[in-house]
Amino acid sequence: MGSGEADESTSGDRPSGNLRYGWTTGACAAGASRAALEALLTGRFPDTVSITLPRGQRPVFAVAYKDLTDGRATAGIVKDAGDDPDITHGALIRATVERAPAGSGVVFRAGEGVGTVTRAGLPLLPGEPAINPKPREQIQQALRDALAAAGQGEAPLDFIVTVSIPGGAALAEKTLNRRLGIVGGLSILGTTGVVVPYSCAAWIHSIHRGIDVARAVGLTHIAASTGSTSEAAIQALYGLDDMALIDMGDFAGGTLKYLRSHPVPRLTIAGGFGKLTKLAAGHLDLHSGRSQVDVAGLASHLADLGLPAEVVGAARGAASAGEVLKIAGTARGRLAELVARRARDVALASLAGETAVDVAVFDRAGALIGHAKP
Repeated sequence: MGSGEADESTSGDRPSGNLRYGWTTGACAAGASRAALEALLTGRFPDTVSITLPRGQRPVFAVAYKDLTDGRATAGIVKDAGDDPDITHGALIRATVERAPAGSGVVFRAGEGVGTVTRAGLPLLPGEPAINPKPREQIQQALRDALAAAGQGEAPLDFIVTVSIPGGAALAEKTLNRRLGIVGGLSILGTTGVVVPYSCAAWIHSIHRGIDVARAVGLTHIAASTGSTSEAAIQALYGLDDMALIDMGDFAGGTLKYLRSHPVPRLTIAGGFGKLTKLAAGHLDLHSGRSQVDVAGLASHLADLGLPAEVVGAARGAASAGEVLKIAGTARGRLAELVARRARDVALASLAGETAVDVAVFDRAGALIGHAKP
């Protein structure tokens, strides 16, 4: 995971923080497709190729791989994700174009390192290559532009396009693709074609698709977790299938917002004490750079639980939620229960009424220390 999107128009533009934008795998696949078709039509590959993205940007890509043999052409573009920590940054995105029978339209195929959809619930049918609808549109537009540039603008768009990413199968092991039912490699993603550094759009995309898959296979109970420890613990607690597990990370708001319009009968939110303390305080973005633990609020909770003034005072001077939990001593379970109940209230306020919610709070070792049940 790790590609976001924005409206900016040129590669190299930098948003706040002096970070550089980049291009999605879908945009790179479209550029490679155009270069390959140009070679198929003219017998020559361009050194660079430009495409038009949905919002008008016109990135220019260097063509890094060229192969023209036996009625098919393959071009490759090295993905530049800008300053985003995208696992596909630097990967070679290749497209092979060959003619298809008349009336076929554009037929998409998964080559090396590109996955295949195996489950319902995704925006593509099982058996289809994991090339998302928006990148497919971008590739089709790039092919039209190549035909027009060659003076064949009225020619039918009957081509087979095979997208491949050498090494993509290994990269896919670092993503949630297998859990989503995408096997054999990566997904070709991107809506606008532009990667915004640290926007985490790919992570949120995975959350949405995970919910879609769970709903499509009829699961009635899913668990959204803030990290791997709480995910493993909640799976063991309820015996949940892997497809029921949503790697929510810090994106509580994005998860709850999607579930409001795509509800499930039951949701469990699982996380560490610090993250869920933020949710309990009303924060829907749990990232440390965008929300902070209210230590004073936790100290007030200890006062509400009847702990001595010296304990409450020590908690007010704590540096972290974990330190407050230690200071609470034997009352830590009651404090965690209170946090769980308040986090559940926040979640319920963000959801439609048809979803039952429970919140489970775990310590760093994965032990359950607080649980607000439906």
